[in-house]
Amino acid sequence: MSTSPSIDRRSDIPFYAQLKRLLREDIAARGMEPGDRLPGDHELCDRYQVSRTVVRQALLELEHEGVVRREKGRGTFVGDPRTSQGFGGALVGTFEDIQSNAGEQHSRTLFRGIVTASPQVARDLALPDGADVVEIQRIREVDGVPWAFTRTFLPLEVGRGLLDIELEDVSLFGVLERRFGIRFEHARRSVEADLANDTVASALGCPAGAAVLVMRSISFDQTGRPIERFTGFHRGDRSRLNVDVFHATDR
Repeated sequence: MSTSPSIDRRSDIPFYAQLKRLLREDIAARGMEPGDRLPGDHELCDRYQVSRTVVRQALLELEHEGVVRREKGRGTFVGDPRTSQGFGGALVGTFEDIQSNAGEQHSRTLFRGIVTASPQVARDLALPDGADVVEIQRIREVDGVPWAFTRTFLPLEVGRGLLDIELEDVSLFGVLERRFGIRFEHARRSVEADLANDTVASALGCPAGAAVLVMRSISFDQTGRPIERFTGFHRGDRSRLNVDVFHATDR
């Protein structure tokens, strides 16, 4: 990695997603094979001029996808891609987080506009009943096949800037942070199994009543203010959820 490409700091794509792509490209360009050792976290931080948090997030997701294998006390090694199936830790609210070696991904917008918040959306975003919010509906596809249907609601002052800019194949989080200075601090999420209603089935191209995985998420800024409510409906026949579990003293 002596001539590593740099992170594009003007891009709307989060640093960790850019680093994932760069590491994949470097592994391929060097012809690395399963079991070959990658540079350590500190070296990657220095070479790409990113924080250790960015490096850890990129490597964690590459590990989910089977691209690398991490061994405590030994380092990071090229993994065997044949062991990677599904989307690993993909059930999150950004386009970059569904990137994997499963095929060509694409995100397109079905709807965006200002709507009246439902009572539940207003409660989740700590807004008055009947408040106006920005709603964005998107489809995510893999190899041209719909994989996830997402609905995002944002307070008007947060989401207004998204109404007039290109949103294809980009992270809403990345756009909000880099163009508008809105920082996401943490999120509260849940995942459950459900059956596709007519709207979801039509968007995903699956039969009504088909199994779907539903992620619901509320994201907060540094002050604890809710700034995004996200619901993602993922086709049950094309999705898998991986979860890392740590001993409490290792956190």
